[in-house]
Amino acid sequence: MTELDLERLRHGQAAERFHGRAVALLPIGSTEPHGPHLPLDTDTVLARARARRAAELFHERGVDALVLPALPYGVARLAQDYGGGITLRPGTLWAFVEDLVISLQQDGIRQLVLVNAHHEAEHLRILTNLAVDFCERGRGRCEVLFPDAPTLGGGLLEEFDCHGGREETSLMLAAAPDLVDDEVRRTLAPVELDLPDAVPGQSRSLVDLGIRDAYLGAPAEATAQEGAELLDRLAGLVVDRCARAWPDLFRPDSRPTLGPS
Repeated sequence: MTELDLERLRHGQAAERFHGRAVALLPIGSTEPHGPHLPLDTDTVLARARARRAAELFHERGVDALVLPALPYGVARLAQDYGGGITLRPGTLWAFVEDLVISLQQDGIRQLVLVNAHHEAEHLRILTNLAVDFCERGRGRCEVLFPDAPTLGGGLLEEFDCHGGREETSLMLAAAPDLVDDEVRRTLAPVELDLPDAVPGQSRSLVDLGIRDAYLGAPAEATAQEGAELLDRLAGLVVDRCARAWPDLFRPDSRPTLGPS
């Protein structure tokens, strides 16, 4: 079976996979509170799970794909006041991803996908603008695709209660059930808040908005089945948008032969 995770390869194996028709997937998460039932690395766990499922779907369609080591930090100011949250400055996030793209480009990668699971507005804005910037730099360079960019249409993510609620907890029950405190989860009452309306383009703390336990939505309603279905849909969205952006990759006569690793 073809190895999906870059860090599991030896350097000779990696050299064979670093070519102009391979897709590199960068999981991007955060380290921040997600309620009393989920761990601080929830976004990172889910970004990695989505990237790995997308890599499987790429390989099913004959396209080589590698999952890079996850970035466990982002611009994460909204939940910082609870304790345990770590945030980057916007410029730091931009510079990190930019350096990564340049390094991959030097090694022959021409397609990088940002597989994100942290949905704070400022964080999303950085990733969106960075992808646009790299795609405007010209041919022969690494192109960056951010499938969740608002400019591409929110789609599934427009309905997503993205901070410790039913959908995110369902994803965790499917991807890493041992990390969910299910006894606590079942006791949590719904917390209703329209986060975009409550935080209109600016960074305010969830504590300031009266959110006591660092979660939104209804985690008690979560199920592993919903999580598995949602993970497939989110991974499929990645592949579908890549197919639209880079249709040549999906043409059988233009692909390298994929061998076992």
